[in-house]
Amino acid sequence: MPKNLVIVESPAKAKTIEKFLGSDFKVMSSFGHIRDLKKKNFGVDLDTFRPEYEIPADKVHVVSELRAAAKKTETVWLASDEDREGEAISWHLAEVLKLDPAKAQRIVFHEITKPAILSAIEHPRHIDLNLVDAQQARRVLDRLVGFKLSPVLWRRVRPSLSAGRVQSVAVRLIVEREREIEQFQSEAAYQVTALFELPARAGENPVQIKATLNRAFATEKEAQAFLEACKKADFIVESVVKRPTKRTPAPPFTTSTLQQEAARKLGFPVAMTMRVAQTLYEAGLITYMRTDSMNLSDLCLNACGPVITSEMGADYHQRRHYHTHAKGAQEAHEAIRPTDMRREQIEGTPQEQRLYTLIRKRTLASQMADAQLEKTTVCVNVSGREEQFVTTGEVVLFDGFLRIYRESVDTEAENEGEGGLLPHIEEGEALSRLEITARERYTRQPPRYTEASLVHKMEELGIGRPSTYAPTISTIQQREYVVKGDREGSPRQIHVLTLAQDNIVPSTLEERAGADKGKLLPTDIGTVVNDFLTANFPDIMDYNFTANVEKDFDDVAEGNKEWTSLIRQFYTDFDPLVTRAMEERNELRVGERELGIDPKSGKVVKVRIGRYGPMVQIGTAEEEEKPLFATLPKDKSMASITLEEALELFKLPRTLGEYEGKPVVANTGRFGPYINHDKKFVSIPKGEDPLEISLERAIELILSKREAEEKSHLKTFDEEPELEIRAGRFGPYIAYKGKNYKIPKAQADRAAELTLEECRKIIETPAPSKTKTTRKKKA
Repeated sequence: MPKNLVIVESPAKAKTIEKFLGSDFKVMSSFGHIRDLKKKNFGVDLDTFRPEYEIPADKVHVVSELRAAAKKTETVWLASDEDREGEAISWHLAEVLKLDPAKAQRIVFHEITKPAILSAIEHPRHIDLNLVDAQQARRVLDRLVGFKLSPVLWRRVRPSLSAGRVQSVAVRLIVEREREIEQFQSEAAYQVTALFELPARAGENPVQIKATLNRAFATEKEAQAFLEACKKADFIVESVVKRPTKRTPAPPFTTSTLQQEAARKLGFPVAMTMRVAQTLYEAGLITYMRTDSMNLSDLCLNACGPVITSEMGADYHQRRHYHTHAKGAQEAHEAIRPTDMRREQIEGTPQEQRLYTLIRKRTLASQMADAQLEKTTVCVNVSGREEQFVTTGEVVLFDGFLRIYRESVDTEAENEGEGGLLPHIEEGEALSRLEITARERYTRQPPRYTEASLVHKMEELGIGRPSTYAPTISTIQQREYVVKGDREGSPRQIHVLTLAQDNIVPSTLEERAGADKGKLLPTDIGTVVNDFLTANFPDIMDYNFTANVEKDFDDVAEGNKEWTSLIRQFYTDFDPLVTRAMEERNELRVGERELGIDPKSGKVVKVRIGRYGPMVQIGTAEEEEKPLFATLPKDKSMASITLEEALELFKLPRTLGEYEGKPVVANTGRFGPYINHDKKFVSIPKGEDPLEISLERAIELILSKREAEEKSHLKTFDEEPELEIRAGRFGPYIAYKGKNYKIPKAQADRAAELTLEECRKIIETPAPSKTKTTRKKKA
């Protein structure tokens, strides 16, 4: 029996570490936390604010195995992650396994490599109770907020809603940004651009350059007057200014910057980035992925130099040290980097390979020389006018770090003004006018948040810590407070004046104002919950409160504050607000808005949150006649829907006619508009209105679904009528007695040819269990 037991958090990590240790070591996994707060009575003693823990049912077997193994070994090594939550996991293990503090050893490492593991074994320490207290303080505070606020929402807004200290503030950011956009008044101005031709040089073809006027015109009349002046104007190059400039590489990745850059460059959602990074870390390929440090170890710095020199040359290497500027920076003490800088390629999924490459390139780039550039600015005078046309060009003299990596940005605007190489131009040269265009441009509305930019904003405001960003963004989408979706925008006419030769030609273009794709949008429920919480619990929803709480947790972690007194101080002010919000009575429900009177019935029309979401209601429950209800379509908002638009919804369900002797009805529901025929439902495609769809179109959709349904039936068996082979969205499968069985890849190509015996064998063979290798960090 091994003399040493090492306990880590995940089985994947256990496998990797076990390879580095000898036969005297056994490595086991706790599968994340082995204790959690009790579900009943908050799991917190409201007199002392001490947490009350229990072992969840799904961890009883794990704890039993760990206890048995611990009794048979001489030394137990607690090797959970090196952040606060990891420290708490080690403490819970020590408590549950009844370990003698002198016998249990706490080891930490920020990378799963043999040198790091062996070094950790040689330098053990005791459990840091300050870090444990900081984690307990966060957990207790979040439990109190969530368990106290959620019932308030159930009573005042709708059942099954939830609130949280970090998630609710994140929703507020998105709601407030949407309101900024709604209130934004766009202003138009005419931007003038010109296409000039340089004088032809001996043996060369004429060269064209584009330039932009150094001012915009407020009205079309002013733009027209300028173009008129340009008809007879001369265009002379007044100055050609060249100046050297440089660009410096971005620092290596922290959790926040990795999430942002993976979203922009790879299109990864934040939660996916953390899942993939966790896998890379547990495989020993990268350092710990929850960190706000930009520091690189001497080991990494010493490894980067030879790699850069051998791949690109000595001129490309420049050793650099980075320091974190964020207040309260903690968790792991090194940036996210590869454990072996020489490893260029890895085995794994495409997502793992792409994220690893991104991390490696960013790390190498941070240790490379500046890019040396030359920026040229050319100013062109317009005779008789004060305005000038300006064009800029940029040429890379030495690419430096740009050879392997260029940091992305969130908005296109930040890239504007960057130009390529300009042709040779001399001061005093006369340029020929080819075309001058004055185009109407509107000021841009504030940008909606992407997952990446929301992470950046949360970090900027001090909301949460590296371990909380991904679960917070996932939670607010799972709760349907926020959706990642598109805004079609509204059509807008753009006026254009073009001076070609001596004629000014007007034209009109169309653009969609406010259009967005894949951005975070608040739902009506998210908006209503946000407004209610902001009105009733302003301190909880205050950005500064959330950031200050994080600072308090930092003080606890450093041993400067006692955590239960912090919780007591918070709860003393918080609990009376909860009581008041629960007992308050209003004529209107939270979020309810009266739109007017229905001209047909004379009853009140209102919009409110119902059991299944936003809806419109005609009449009240107190009246003899039951109220009428209609689901609010996804393209309508509770805040902006009008009485006329609301009454239109009651034209549904709408009978279009008959088909095959059965009525065809258009309607809308929780999942959008649909056609109902013969007790079967067919979705109406996006962009088609159930109030306008024709019977012919509805029949077309019905037949199309039937055809797709028929194609999904691959094979049936007379001797086993309950068994069928079908084609599904994710491949062929067997349907049998209400259950589905996936057909293995080796047999998928001949699914329609499988025999009954082969099908039975697939049904009887248990599906391989998927081992969960990641654990969810809690906000």
